[in-house]
Amino acid sequence: MAPLRVGVWGVGVWGEKHARVWRALADAGDEVTLVGVHDLRADRATEVAARHRCRVFETADAMLREIEAISITVPTVAHRTAAEAALAAGAHVLVEKPLAVTTAEADAMLAAAQRAGRELQVGQVERFNPAVAAARPLVRAPKFIESHRLALFQPRSLDIDVVFDLMIHDIDLVLAFAGQTPESVSAVGVAVLSNNEDIANARLEFPDGCVANLTASRVSQERLRRIRFFQSDGYLSVDLFERTGEFLRVDRNAAPAPEGSLARLAGIQRSRLQVLDGEPLLLELQAFSRSLRGCGAGAASGRAGRDALRVAEDVRAAMRRRTLQWTAR
Repeated sequence: MAPLRVGVWGVGVWGEKHARVWRALADAGDEVTLVGVHDLRADRATEVAARHRCRVFETADAMLREIEAISITVPTVAHRTAAEAALAAGAHVLVEKPLAVTTAEADAMLAAAQRAGRELQVGQVERFNPAVAAARPLVRAPKFIESHRLALFQPRSLDIDVVFDLMIHDIDLVLAFAGQTPESVSAVGVAVLSNNEDIANARLEFPDGCVANLTASRVSQERLRRIRFFQSDGYLSVDLFERTGEFLRVDRNAAPAPEGSLARLAGIQRSRLQVLDGEPLLLELQAFSRSLRGCGAGAASGRAGRDALRVAEDVRAAMRRRTLQWTAR
């Protein structure tokens, strides 16, 4: 089978990571070849192409004529236009998160993929975090989920708020683990260093009673990415940044101990998660490319990206309602 011919549309900070990983997969013999890159900034495209040994295309159309699959890593506002052009040209598409600016745009992209008979997948890269993979078999009917995603301020991605920039990772994970759509959303957000909300907290309530509390900040003085699951058989904590985790399991069959005694802890079994090595982006692009050959499920589906986007819109709307309450006082 001939290697899958891939390209990267948009080579900013994250787009170059896609180019680097595609080159690494090609060099490792993973049945892909990085054909080239395109960016509106010709000098940037030339620099990235030289670094990762591929061609520079002056136009997106020229690149689309040479490839079979593409990473779209342009700003969010351009996702729909780029994805529809790529799909119409016959390319399979992986779009970085968030899928689009609105669910209406996402629906149009899904329809374009269906018309073209091509794959549309979304770069919800935390799904491929090895710590998440290690935790997945242990999460069973969680009753409460708590996530914190704190990042240092970066002068990029400021065209979207922190919900669409950072929290959407955790929204996607919560939806995947909960297996359902929230029936109630409340949120608060504050703009600190940009014109959009830079810190936000959201509460999602699900039909089965599960509650998720999500906090995201891009104006923190520390980096933290952690998600925790509380369920009837114990407590699971996953550090997405360090790629580690532990499970405190309650042994219901343990012998009772006197009240107030430290021996009461004897019924709790503490274990470290067995986390494998692996770069999440590499695992994601590898899954995307292999899914096009019928070998696996691929990255997050376009539908999953649309579902996460819809909840993010609900969080944004709840934040704006809270802001109106403040200004009305």
